[in-house]
Amino acid sequence: MLLFRGRVRSIHQNRNSQRKYAINMCSGRIMPKMLLFAIPVMLTSILQLLFNAADIIVVGRFAGDNSLAAVGSNSSLIGLMTNLFVGLSIGTNVLVSRYFGSKDGEGISKAVSTSILVAVVSGVFLTLLGVIFARKILILMKTPPEVLGLATLYLVIYFFGMTPMMIYNFGSAVLRASGDTRRPLVYLSIAGMINVVLNLFFVIYLHLDVAGVAIATVISQCVSAALVLRCLSREEGPMRLTLSKARIDLESLAKIMRIGVPAGLQGVLFSFSNVVIQSSINSFGAIVMAGSSASDNIEMFVYFSMEAFYQATISFTSQNMGAGKIDRVYKVLKTGVICSVVAGVVFGVIVVTFSHQLLGIYTSSEAVIAVGEERIRIIILTYALCGLMEVMGGVMRGIGYSVLPTAVTLLGVCVFRVIWVTGLLSIPAFHSVITVYLSYPASWALTFGAHLACFLWVKKHVLSKYRRAAA
Repeated sequence: MLLFRGRVRSIHQNRNSQRKYAINMCSGRIMPKMLLFAIPVMLTSILQLLFNAADIIVVGRFAGDNSLAAVGSNSSLIGLMTNLFVGLSIGTNVLVSRYFGSKDGEGISKAVSTSILVAVVSGVFLTLLGVIFARKILILMKTPPEVLGLATLYLVIYFFGMTPMMIYNFGSAVLRASGDTRRPLVYLSIAGMINVVLNLFFVIYLHLDVAGVAIATVISQCVSAALVLRCLSREEGPMRLTLSKARIDLESLAKIMRIGVPAGLQGVLFSFSNVVIQSSINSFGAIVMAGSSASDNIEMFVYFSMEAFYQATISFTSQNMGAGKIDRVYKVLKTGVICSVVAGVVFGVIVVTFSHQLLGIYTSSEAVIAVGEERIRIIILTYALCGLMEVMGGVMRGIGYSVLPTAVTLLGVCVFRVIWVTGLLSIPAFHSVITVYLSYPASWALTFGAHLACFLWVKKHVLSKYRRAAA
């Protein structure tokens, strides 16, 4: 009897804990709930950036400019090779959110099990891909000879952490679907502190250079993945993951891929255009590479302050679509746009104001800092356009239209940037790194306008039918 009461008490405590972390996205005021959702996502993304920032800062300070360029210049390539599978986690978020909105427990359970197994398969595939093709791709990106060896070593070791990285991303997507954005933040905070300590130890005391920061990153990714798996395995109800019983449900997999593959392709296209741009930047030499890499790392802090509201609009839109509350979808879009623009402007002004000091964290070279400041002034002051573009795409994905924003991004970001860079750089008057940087705001403005037109079409031809059906 005492044992039974103890088990009942434990179950009630677990359910109360789950309710404490969950957010009801289908009723009440949207703004405070969106902030409650988005701020932990923002901090989580910033901590993920700190993984890379810690790598770049440590090698920049203790290993030299070539090591800094080797680590920093890999970010666009890593994004290119991982974004397709990270995009699948967006499919997980949309599907589980939709099941939460419609209160489909069986659907949630199947989606959770399928998502974690997909994460494992994706991670193993990426590891093989990265290890086999790392050097060849870096050569195609015109990586300078003095940087190539270090960049290859960093990339190969980094890709051994792909499986835990995928597990953390998919597990976090499951938790975000219920509104739980705080526990992923806690888990990443623990992993982040481990990463920083190991970075310093491996580079300063063991003199492992870029290999040290890569090993530290892999270890920290394993920690964050283990904590997410532990969390899901201790949940009660449909979100509980039992690894011994985990199976891939083909129907859930198909739904995840329908949303996730286009979202992932968008990420790949983004990264492909960035690889083209990085190749152009590489042609201007190691100093420009290092300054651009440091600036890019700082810019990402502003980007993720806006991207958190993209994540929020996906979950809020998906749950309200599942609950049949179409009118709240419009309010979600309005709130997401306001929050994203405010975040982009506020954090952008801070970065521009303190750009010299921030770049000085990464390197003591005045030449590198000057290059970084030049890039920051062009990109950060127009970054709000990127936030607008992301939120519009997020709402359409939450509605269930993922192919449309991907097609728009293909034309507005990837194709446009490639044409811009390859075309203008061939003209002597425009052959400068400034021309490369200007491709960013130009593509954001174009893509946002196209996303807006697509949403108005979806509103007229799709959401109006949902509204009539719900009525």
